[in-house]
Amino acid sequence: MNKVIFLLLTVSLFASSCVDNTVSSDKQLDFDLRALITTSGFGEEDFYVLPDEDDLDEIPQDRINNPLTPEKVELGKMLFFETGFATAARKPSGMGTYSCASCHIPEAGFKPGHFQGIADGGNGYGINGEDRTSSSDYQDDEMDVQSARPLSLINVAFVTNTTWNGRFGSGGANVNTDDYWIAKDGTSLNALGYAALETQNIKGLETHRINMTQEVIEDFGYKAMFDAAYPDLTEDERYSNLGGSLAISAYIRTILSNQAPFQKWLKEEDTEAMSLDEKKGAMLFFGKAQCKNCHYEKNLGSNEFHALGVKDMDMRPYYRTTDDELQDRNLGRGAFTGKEEDNYKFKVPQIYNMSDSPFYFHGASVQFLDELLEYKLNAKSENHRVDDSKLSIKFNSVSLSNQEKEQLLLFLNESLRDPNLLRYKPNQILSGNCFPNNDSASRRDIGCN
Repeated sequence: MNKVIFLLLTVSLFASSCVDNTVSSDKQLDFDLRALITTSGFGEEDFYVLPDEDDLDEIPQDRINNPLTPEKVELGKMLFFETGFATAARKPSGMGTYSCASCHIPEAGFKPGHFQGIADGGNGYGINGEDRTSSSDYQDDEMDVQSARPLSLINVAFVTNTTWNGRFGSGGANVNTDDYWIAKDGTSLNALGYAALETQNIKGLETHRINMTQEVIEDFGYKAMFDAAYPDLTEDERYSNLGGSLAISAYIRTILSNQAPFQKWLKEEDTEAMSLDEKKGAMLFFGKAQCKNCHYEKNLGSNEFHALGVKDMDMRPYYRTTDDELQDRNLGRGAFTGKEEDNYKFKVPQIYNMSDSPFYFHGASVQFLDELLEYKLNAKSENHRVDDSKLSIKFNSVSLSNQEKEQLLLFLNESLRDPNLLRYKPNQILSGNCFPNNDSASRRDIGCN
């Protein structure tokens, strides 16, 4: 009997020791990871903590020309999904059928579910936009279709120069670039006085054939919301694309992935929000894998531009274009600056909720995240227009074991994924239309009448 008791005590002590060692190891990993992240975050322990979406004072914004208010954000949230303002469609069948959210779908990480973004001239939706294709009423040169994959709008408040080539915004990377601000149509890109996001959206509503007039604003019942959001604007400015674009910009700035497991762990709300392997993946991200060399800013992107030699959109099958500036799209930063040394360089995007939709890089050249990782680890050009001599000096091959790759992918897939992006989507829009698309095929796919 004594021998049995002794054996039980021995097993119990051994098990307790194993648990203690595991806990100790996990705590040490937490400590090491926080120390590494603090180093990466310019010495600030909480550098990578994102603000709450309703903490408007803490969100980056154009404080002079478009300071955030709850009224602006709420109006912008409605307008972003409102299909009723699609009144500048190229053909009658396209009227009232698309919205900003046609190409920036919350369920798809605020990107298209399809490899291309299609607004006017698009048809169908699928589950998360993956079945969006061209309407039989439209020829390719009549569609509003993007020749570079639309960037995610998550955490874009931290971006000082928007689009893949960073052409919008007079600050940041565009200081002293005044000579490049004139577009091919003769208009000035950045002389409007607004920050990058506001400037892009002012231009974007016109480009994407959305027209907000006082008549339509009143017909749909948005007038009171415009009045509450922008009482200081003249009525001509308020009930227009200007007022609408400023509200949309305010809303977009609040789209933050602050409920991702990595964020919960950073804020010490839940030290177990990430698994042991996810934490090891984070160690790799900020360390050995060299991801943080480019993805180092608060949104895990940066305002840098790099040539990675990935394929362009026009190298994909079933590619459609109306873009007479396709070559400019392929040149990246060089299309804006006109400098040969900037050719084929593209902005470093933020990487939260990457796994919500397939297709990566400006040309949607990679479909799966593990393929993206392999491409970056190999660091070789796949684009015949970009030989290896033109690749970024930060684009270097890295050797990881299969286990390390799995851990890094876990961090990218799970730790950086905010599971509740639907909080940024309205339950309905005032026109009563279906959204984000309102064409007959999309209504059928969405189950909206």
